[in-house]
Amino acid sequence: MAVVTAALGVPIDSVGAASVDAAPFGTEQMPAALRRAGLVTGLGLPDRGDLPVRLVDPSRDRASGLTAWPSLDGATRTIRTAVRKLIEQGERPLLLGGCCAMVPAAVSALRDASGAAGVINVDGHLDLYDAATSPTGEAADVPIAALLGHGVPAWSDALSPMPVVEPDEVALVGFRDLGEAQAAGSVMPEALGINSVWDVADVRADPTRVGELAGSALGGTRFWVHLDLDVLSEEVMPATDYLMPGGLNYPQLSALLLPLVHDRGFSGLSVACLNPDKDPGGASARAVADLLVGVLSH
Repeated sequence: MAVVTAALGVPIDSVGAASVDAAPFGTEQMPAALRRAGLVTGLGLPDRGDLPVRLVDPSRDRASGLTAWPSLDGATRTIRTAVRKLIEQGERPLLLGGCCAMVPAAVSALRDASGAAGVINVDGHLDLYDAATSPTGEAADVPIAALLGHGVPAWSDALSPMPVVEPDEVALVGFRDLGEAQAAGSVMPEALGINSVWDVADVRADPTRVGELAGSALGGTRFWVHLDLDVLSEEVMPATDYLMPGGLNYPQLSALLLPLVHDRGFSGLSVACLNPDKDPGGASARAVADLLVGVLSH
């Protein structure tokens, strides 16, 4: 028996497809890759298929500051509605990404269904850029800032009422881009009032303890866990689009996730940022599937 109860695909890539009819690319292909790798069958989950969502247009919209706008707005609303319905039906969803642009919708859905929500972002990046400071304009740069109502006003209507979460309902775990983010002008966690912060060195030192602390830091609020696979070192996870040295290995990530997904407040998990174009033999997808089957199974 698994701690998640239903799988749902979210085939999006915040780079933005060239057109609605363009061939699938990048992380849009991730849900299918994880299914082929045995994740859904290994957990014995009912498979709800893929949502009819796509982020389109790689150009950066002047008004919103984001790529793939306004398709991002429509996709957010679709994801939010679908995840809310699952949670209201008593499910703990497993969202197969896709990219981190799905996080604000998922956390908004949990807030809708529960009255309040927290988010634990297990990610190689802080994800606190806003529409002005993001180097790329991709929604995957800004999800935590968007949830807090910081600097992404165009997205707020699809996520309202704002903020979706308060700073004490956010935990940032595993990041290693602090210097890069500072240099690019990103707001820092302390400036937003986020105090539950553990970087990659903290996790490496004691991943189990960090997982326990992150879960308890949210004060009993039901929380969503988001896993961006670039929290892993590029040596063990080469199939992501933003490679960085110095991340976690699979045993460390497993030890970190176990206390989180078995916490009483755990309400759902999203996994993102595997690019099957960089994984032609499927080895990375199989490694991720094996990790998650082990972590999410009782």
